[in-house]
Amino acid sequence: MQTLDWFIIAAYALGMIGLGWYVGRRQTSGEDYYLAGRSLGWFPVGVSTMATQLGAISFISAPAFVGLRPGGGLIWLGYELAVPAAVILLMAVVIPVYHRMRVTSVYEVLERRFDVRVRVTVSLIFQVSRGLATGVTIYAAAIVVSVTAGIPLWLTIVLTGAVALVYELFGGIHVDILSDTIQMIILLLGILVVGAVGLSAVGGWSSVQAALDPSRFQAVDFASHGLGDGRDFGFWPLFFGGLFLYLSYYGSDQSQVQRELSTRSLDAAKGSLLFNGLARFPIVLAYCSVGLILGAWTAHHPSFLASLPDGNVDYMLPMFIREQLPVGLTGFIFVAIFAAAMSNLDSAINSLSAATMEDVYKKLRPGRMTEARELLLGKLFTLGWGVFCVGFAFYAGDISPTVIESINKIGSAFYGPVFAVFLTGILVRRAAPAGALAGLVLGVGTNLLLWVFAPGVSWLWWNLFGFVLAGGCVLLWPRLRHDVPAAAEEVLFPMPGERPVWRRSYILLGVYTLLLILLLVLLPGLMGG
Repeated sequence: MQTLDWFIIAAYALGMIGLGWYVGRRQTSGEDYYLAGRSLGWFPVGVSTMATQLGAISFISAPAFVGLRPGGGLIWLGYELAVPAAVILLMAVVIPVYHRMRVTSVYEVLERRFDVRVRVTVSLIFQVSRGLATGVTIYAAAIVVSVTAGIPLWLTIVLTGAVALVYELFGGIHVDILSDTIQMIILLLGILVVGAVGLSAVGGWSSVQAALDPSRFQAVDFASHGLGDGRDFGFWPLFFGGLFLYLSYYGSDQSQVQRELSTRSLDAAKGSLLFNGLARFPIVLAYCSVGLILGAWTAHHPSFLASLPDGNVDYMLPMFIREQLPVGLTGFIFVAIFAAAMSNLDSAINSLSAATMEDVYKKLRPGRMTEARELLLGKLFTLGWGVFCVGFAFYAGDISPTVIESINKIGSAFYGPVFAVFLTGILVRRAAPAGALAGLVLGVGTNLLLWVFAPGVSWLWWNLFGFVLAGGCVLLWPRLRHDVPAAAEEVLFPMPGERPVWRRSYILLGVYTLLLILLLVLLPGLMGG
């Protein structure tokens, strides 16, 4: 990269730090730091929620999966089918309960519905898994950037971590959400620029169609069920497994739910989820289209494929940027990659700090504390988690890249059972604490056994299997053990009243889900010619 490229990157980093300082000037309490005073609108929260998922790994790996990886292609789009369907249940049932309870940590719901054991257990699961996964995400993005941009790996990790940590310490979740909005805009502009340059270089869409195997345009596979056929990406595991994956991620993961709790009203929270349900698919489709374009360009330039470090196809997009984009645009696109990596980090460390403060520290040190002390401790916990995640990134090289897949599988082992505990607590009057803990053990344990002894079963199914087993255990426990504390008789749902606009939005999301399935069926003909 040239001096102009480095100037663009430096200007962006300093701008983010300045934004963090500006936003954080008026913060006086933990609620300001963790929830932005519950004052945010639906649009920035919706964009931030989306940015934390469509981050550095998606920006780099999704195009590589679609364009070059064996067995890849537009089948990747199947990951998105269940998002609108999941959002319906979250908007109608789950998020209204959280807003009514006015919690800071989503795991507080579990204590108020069950007991402190359930709360702390689930929170610790989140903290350990999210901290490790964030370190690996930083490493995965940094190693690609370091090789393609010619920057030492250690410096890439430190710069990414330092910038995100500094502006997060200043501004908390408010700057996190604002920066995510900026980062998402840069990411989208970046993918559009790369797509336009690549399409011009390859000679138009007809050249893309001619260069690629027709199988790369297949977007759904109804024949594969993922129950022993060794196919992870069939329609059925993607849709049904993905449904419970997204229900848990959006509905019981602190890093996501904390954003919905930062909105000024329940309507704003629902609006942010509706935005995600409708807007995610077009963005992922843009990622995947760029993958097809660069895959076709690579087919015309076999020497480029041979030049990828260690033959790793994840280097396709950044190497194309370095070799084909002019000075200035190169720096702009690498800002997009840095921004995506920082989006993952800032989101994680703020939510980890909130969970540590609310679910661990305040349980160990009960009693009233001043707002100033809570704000200071919150920033110290953020600093600690930031150092942990960045530090772990230096050790991820010995286990990456396979650990990325492993951590995704670990997430799927826990997601279904965790959400089952939340949902049964909201809906079932006779749910008991011991049943919730037993359900967690049964659901997670079964998923781990499937991982070890049934590798032919798609890991996406674990989300559904874990949910059904854990939920079933919670439901049956009172009948088997006659264990229903009086406090558990409170019913958290239904909520009073539902505005007609939201009932119409649920119908819209249901129709949208069906239209997406139809679109993916027709996509080979529409895009493949």
